[in-house]
Amino acid sequence: MENWIGIGIWIVMGVVIGMIMKSVVSNPDETPGHATVLAVLGAFAAVIGGMLGVGIFHFEDPLSLSLGGMLAAAVFAAAMTFIYRWGVKSLI
Repeated sequence: MENWIGIGIWIVMGVVIGMIMKSVVSNPDETPGHATVLAVLGAFAAVIGGMLGVGIFHFEDPLSLSLGGMLAAAVFAAAMTFIYRWGVKSLI
């Protein structure tokens, strides 16, 4: 049960990071719908990053609520949403 709670925290953290990245990397000519895309991308990236962090840092005792999992989820979600916002901004 503890791992499912950690995965839920990763998802929420990814959505929050996506919304923060939306406000940090501003785009004045933005079309509607980017908030939804950023939320889904942030959640997906946080889950993938969290799994990688747990697999790399805590191979013997894999818990999703570990420091490595949380840190990797936050870093990967921030990186992916920043790359998305930067890429969309440069296309317009």
